[in-house]
Amino acid sequence: MSDDIRALSAQLAQDPQSLVFLRLGEALRRKGQLDQALRVAMNGLERHPHLADAHDLYARVLTDKHDYERAFDEWDMAVRIAPNHTGALKGLAFLYFKVGDIAQAEAHLERARKVEPGDPSIDQAFEMIRGGGKAPAAPSPPSAAASPAAPAPAAGSLDEARVFAGLDGGSNEGLLLVDGAGRVLGGALRDGGGGDVTDTVAAYLAGVSLEAARTAKLLGLGAWNGLSAEGQHGNVHLAHPTSDALLLVVRERGMPLGRLTILAQRATAMARRWLEKET
Repeated sequence: MSDDIRALSAQLAQDPQSLVFLRLGEALRRKGQLDQALRVAMNGLERHPHLADAHDLYARVLTDKHDYERAFDEWDMAVRIAPNHTGALKGLAFLYFKVGDIAQAEAHLERARKVEPGDPSIDQAFEMIRGGGKAPAAPSPPSAAASPAAPAPAAGSLDEARVFAGLDGGSNEGLLLVDGAGRVLGGALRDGGGGDVTDTVAAYLAGVSLEAARTAKLLGLGAWNGLSAEGQHGNVHLAHPTSDALLLVVRERGMPLGRLTILAQRATAMARRWLEKET
């Protein structure tokens, strides 16, 4: 066992909820240890079913094992959770090309190129497809999967420390801004014991927007603007500053929901302006 795999395995054993399983699964896959990679991916997916990167990792391992039907389902789910997930879009393009559906392959590559116009692998895939060559290689993981602990920046350099500057004392604590794939863009959360739970909560938020939209549609409520909830030890409010971003505001139990909603509205407006400026 290589040192990096041993170290990642130790980290995951210490914290089974950690997103380090993404790095471990990919490391095992690259070493050709597909059965071990499959177990890591499946266990991670059980803990983080709404994390697009988890479905992406599972799909890449399945593709290496030539289980293309299930790989397609996993990449399709990743795109449903995070429509701009380039790894899943490239994966679907790869599978469509393998079955001879060139139009769908190109359409998915075009979507990926709109998200990451500077990705050379997309241009290479186009050249292979249009040149009639063999199917492009299965997609590499997005950079976030290689280093899930680090926030994945949008286009440009995101200064996350300034997202909520001037709001409620200017602290990022109790505020969490994530993109559609559950990647942290700004803010931080801690549990009652002071432990950092930012990445774990972000991963679970990945599928919330989709489920909220479905629920609102089924109930005939129209588009949802925000969700508030009271807890035994605190209150929360969830909003979406943009179509592919979510904002979670957490405050102590003593803050009334009305005041929390007002604070969340201010934070939402600040996050929206910041996202529009930085992207």
